[in-house]
Amino acid sequence: MLTHPSRDISQHWAFGQDIEVLPRIFEDDITLAVMERRLDPALALAVRAQLAGPRSLEWYWRGAPGQAMQSDLARRLPAPDAGAALLDDVATIAEAMAFLFDTETIGIRLRTLEGAMCPRFHVDNLAVRLVTTYAGPASEWLPEHAVNRAGLGAPHPDKPEIVADPDAIRQLAVGDLALLKGCGWVGNEERGLVHRSPQPAAGERRLLLALDPG
Repeated sequence: MLTHPSRDISQHWAFGQDIEVLPRIFEDDITLAVMERRLDPALALAVRAQLAGPRSLEWYWRGAPGQAMQSDLARRLPAPDAGAALLDDVATIAEAMAFLFDTETIGIRLRTLEGAMCPRFHVDNLAVRLVTTYAGPASEWLPEHAVNRAGLGAPHPDKPEIVADPDAIRQLAVGDLALLKGCGWVGNEERGLVHRSPQPAAGERRLLLALDPG
């Protein structure tokens, strides 16, 4: 399984270590734009603190990113006293998302997962979503040449396998900021990025952040 893809002439993804890679999602051919990053020590420590106890986290916000959002999230964190770096990171990402898509409203979900949320490869019907994994295995995705789109949708015995080349399955890294273009993006109706949630190991939990503009 490849973590970071090599280039080829038909690629529909953009990876980089600077935030300037994210606006490439507006390019017609790009369905995945990823800012590669590693969690800094303070953020990694804050994430571990949230996962240390038995209480799960399921937080949702829809509105403007700002102090009210941060205060609401702080009240929901399992370990709020150790969560400052995580609060700052979520706020920074939300503000960047609002700026990039010129909107005052962001839908944000931060949750812990002990199983695969969407274990089957699929496409999103929305326009675009940003995802980042703070802990646990990160999202898997398929380059277009490895997809049989006739297999997408509800499972049925007559449908072919979605994955045309199992060796082509690729995976994001913890910390990566990934913009996934869906079928709701005008002009991308038949080319939504095919992806899935990985299955955590026994006893492992994921901490996943997802943001939708508008």
